Amino acid sequence: MNSKKASAYGLFAAIVVVLQLIATFIKFGPVNITLALAPIIVGAALYGRRFGAFVGTVLGVVIAVLGAFGLDGGFVLMLAQYHPVIIFLVAIFKTTVAGYLAGLIYELVAKKSSLAAVIASGIVCPVVNTGLFVAAMLVFFRSALISMAGGTEVISFIVFALTGINFLIELGVNLILATAITRVIKVLKKQ
Repeated sequence: MNSKKASAYGLFAAIVVVLQLIATFIKFGPVNITLALAPIIVGAALYGRRFGAFVGTVLGVVIAVLGAFGLDGGFVLMLAQYHPVIIFLVAIFKTTVAGYLAGLIYELVAKKSSLAAVIASGIVCPVVNTGLFVAAMLVFFRSALISMAGGTEVISFIVFALTGINFLIELGVNLILATAITRVIKVLKKQ
């Protein structure tokens, strides 16, 4: 690994940590928003899907650590009562896979258009991140969700109260930033 790429690993890790720390103050419902998806997309576009997975893993570890200290509003700690190891593995797994797939989609679509590649990976990243989270909630934490839902049907609760607004904001941010992300990628690839 050359020094430029090694520096990129450190820089992107730092960006993800700072953005997710800021995100602890932005909350819609019981789950914090994820602000660090855009750096995952940029990193995956510049350095490939394994780099996207690395940045995603860093994000997952940050989410798990913040959750372990209750800095996410206590949501992770509440779920840790049911399956303590699984909630932390879910935090890391979902963002790692989201980063990897964002990079893979970027690689596949960039041959046609870099803007389309950024848009596609900007859609894939939050869809995979949220989708894996929802799947894990249904498989491992259904009883917790039932009590949180307070009589509301669990799927409706997940979509409308737990993840819906956050997902739409995360997706919207990625799509709004798509043009800027494309320009950043072009500039950085020329260096």
